[in-house]
Amino acid sequence: MNTRFLVVSALAALVTCGCGQKDTSTQSTSAAAGPRVIEITAGDAMKYDVTAIEAKPGEDLQVILTNNGTQPREVMGHNWVLLKADTDVAAFDAAALGAKDTGYIPAAKSDEIIAHIDLLGPRKSGEADFKAPATPGVYPYLCTFPAHYQAGMRGFLTVK
Repeated sequence: MNTRFLVVSALAALVTCGCGQKDTSTQSTSAAAGPRVIEITAGDAMKYDVTAIEAKPGEDLQVILTNNGTQPREVMGHNWVLLKADTDVAAFDAAALGAKDTGYIPAAKSDEIIAHIDLLGPRKSGEADFKAPATPGVYPYLCTFPAHYQAGMRGFLTVK
């Protein structure tokens, strides 16, 4: 009986000590870290709801674009294209007009793109994961669907 009492006491001590529980005090917090998320919406009015983003050099970012419009992709699709600081945005947009087959992303100017989200139809979302440029500066972004840039569908990522 005395031995049985000791075994039961030992088991009770193990249970109350948390035996079998995960010790989170030494685990890495990298799962909690991760990219900073920037959510942008665009709709039938041809405007982004976020036109200015600030970031630190090399910061991990995730941009999520949601097309909350109702018109079909072929009529009112939206994308998000982040360009290098020295890019001629108007020339890039003009080149995009001839790139319907690639979602208005001109292959000949791919070296000017830092990150992009493909053309989205209504009630669709897409994302781009990237590091902010290491060099401080102003980096333009735009929708390259025909006439959207001219209508004001653009913004800037400022790295400082």
